[in-house]
Amino acid sequence: MVYYEQEKTMVGLGTIANMSFILIGATVGILFKGVLKQRFQDTIMNALGLAVMFVGISGALQGLFTVEGKSLGTANTMLMIVSLAIGAFFGELINIEARLERVGEKIRSVLKVQGETGQNFVEGFVNSSLLFCIGAMAIIGSLQDGLSGDASMLYAKGFIDGTCSIFFASTLGIGVFFSVIPLGLYQGAITLLAKYIEPYLSDQMIVNISCIGSVLIFGIGVNMIFGKKIKCGNLLPAVFVPVVYELVMKLF
Repeated sequence: MVYYEQEKTMVGLGTIANMSFILIGATVGILFKGVLKQRFQDTIMNALGLAVMFVGISGALQGLFTVEGKSLGTANTMLMIVSLAIGAFFGELINIEARLERVGEKIRSVLKVQGETGQNFVEGFVNSSLLFCIGAMAIIGSLQDGLSGDASMLYAKGFIDGTCSIFFASTLGIGVFFSVIPLGLYQGAITLLAKYIEPYLSDQMIVNISCIGSVLIFGIGVNMIFGKKIKCGNLLPAVFVPVVYELVMKLF
């Protein structure tokens, strides 16, 4: 992997900025929630779900299709299928989504959030946490931040996440605020471990990780529109299967 030298900043500043954008966006969303009728909130959630689905589809197609002359070819289809299957098995074994929901419930009980706000708290926390953590920008941006102090990609991601958090918070409430906790732990860990991880990564591995992550993002969009149909949290280990696959291929 090649990283171009940029003006260096304090390592970890990108994740801090990303979290700040989300908190600002969620604050704006909460202010809007107080003036929006339920039908507006429902329509906004469906619109945001469609947008998330489109982002997921476009990212997945970039990893699954190649241009061969004047025709389209496919690539990594079996890797995607195997990754999702293996990821689903281990994710269900650990029951990641239930654990994430318990964290949300614990935060809700500590804050003593009740009523309609409490009903949406865990959904807002889980959905926004998954959306903000899954994807290539979280991984590549954190690596760049840790290796060269270049936080520009995380600044861009922060702006996108902050915009999304406005609409999430306006429909699901204050649970979105607390999505910065798993985000900070996830991106912060990658940033701190970047120098140790980087030698084992390749451009193709990042493409594969991004592809699988985009499929999960599509699943989040489906849940936003149709209710909880897919346990996207329990599919998270699928993102790491391409890493294991490439490491094994290097051995042989």
